[in-house]
Amino acid sequence: MKKILSYPLSVVYFIFFGLLLVIFHPIQWICHNLLGYQAHKKSVDILNWFLMRSLLLLGTTVSFRNPHKIATNQPCIIVTNHQSMYDISPIVWHMRKHHPKFISKKELGKGIPSISYNLRHGGSALIDRKDKEQAFKEILKVANYAKENNRSIVIFPEGTRSRNGKPKRFQTGGLKILLKKIPNATVVPISINNSWKTLRYGKFPMGIGTHITFDVHTPIGARDLPPDELIAKIEETISSHINY
Repeated sequence: MKKILSYPLSVVYFIFFGLLLVIFHPIQWICHNLLGYQAHKKSVDILNWFLMRSLLLLGTTVSFRNPHKIATNQPCIIVTNHQSMYDISPIVWHMRKHHPKFISKKELGKGIPSISYNLRHGGSALIDRKDKEQAFKEILKVANYAKENNRSIVIFPEGTRSRNGKPKRFQTGGLKILLKKIPNATVVPISINNSWKTLRYGKFPMGIGTHITFDVHTPIGARDLPPDELIAKIEETISSHINY
C-alpha cells in the first residue's frame, strides 16, 4: 500500500522539485553576475531551504541536530557519510553560516538547472574520479579558496553513496590533502541516517514517510592529532552513529 501511494506523491514531488530548479536558475545567474557573491549565496541558501522542505510532499522529515557552537571566522572541513542526493540541501541550509562548498564529481557540473550552475560558480570543486591529477588540482584549489576566505568544504570520503545505509570504508586521499592544506580548519564530523530510504525503490517512485537525521559530532582541530589518527577517529565517530 505504501509503495502504491508513493507513485502519485512522487509525481507531485518531482514537478515541484523541477520547478524550483528552473525558477532559481535565472535568479542565481542574476545574483552571481550582477549582484555578487553574497547575493548568489543567499539565493542558493533559499533554494536549498525549499528543496529540503519539499520532502514534506513525500511525508519525509529532516532533523539536523547540531548542539555545537562552531566558529565562523575560520575554515571548516565537514566530513560526512553519503546516502543520497538528499543529503545536500540540509547541509547547505543548516551550515549556511559556514559557506559550505562541495567536492563533487564533474558529471554534476552540467545538465542540472540551478545545481550545476552553483557547483560551477559557487566555489565548489568538480573532480574527475578517473583523473587523479585533475582531482588533486581541484581539491588543492578549493582548499586554498577555503583557507583564504574562511569557507567550509564538504567531503564525502566514502567516494560514492551507500545504497542501503551501510557505511563504506573511507577513501582518505582527498581528506588528507584538505587537512594538510588547511591546518587551521575545524573538522566537523556528521552522521546521516535514513537518506538512502528516499531511493529504496530506485529513482521512481520515491520512498515516502522517511525521517532523515543529521547528527553533528564534536568538532576537532585539524592539528589535534596526526592525520591518520584523526581520520580514523572521524571515521569511527561517523560510522558508529549510523543505523543500518
